[in-house]
Amino acid sequence: MALYNSDQLDIVSEKIRNVQFGMFTTMDDMRILTSRPMTKQQIDGDGNLWFFTTDEAPFVRDLLNNPSVNVSFSEMDNGLYVSLSGRAELLRDRGKAQQLWNPMLKPWFPGGLDDPHLALIRVTIESAEYWDAHRGKMMQLLELAKAAISGERPKDLAEHGTIRL
Repeated sequence: MALYNSDQLDIVSEKIRNVQFGMFTTMDDMRILTSRPMTKQQIDGDGNLWFFTTDEAPFVRDLLNNPSVNVSFSEMDNGLYVSLSGRAELLRDRGKAQQLWNPMLKPWFPGGLDDPHLALIRVTIESAEYWDAHRGKMMQLLELAKAAISGERPKDLAEHGTIRL
């Protein structure tokens, strides 16, 4: 279990609460980074991100050999970008899978919860960095236009924070 400041975890959880997909990045044996989109199932109260996967996915070997991963989330319409780093584990936890299961997963796991290749990935978040504009693109463009006219750097386009959990 990760030790964390609950206020910091709340900030991270709130930022990505409505962002469904993340880019999940692993490193292979040649130290090449590769990413793929994955659906976030949950960020729990212990600072863990949960994902479903198949144990046949090529990247599973990479995360078993190098559990350091990054998951990035973005919501471009609202100017939100979040990067989470942590350690990943491949688990077979039927109770947790049952808790997180939804019918939309059936096409990937035809056997449902009994699918022999169904697995979970738990990412224990160690750090997070975020940029949050708190406003839509039009307001950001307006701020950029004002800066272009005035010749001054744009101010306060986004809130930026770094969190160590």
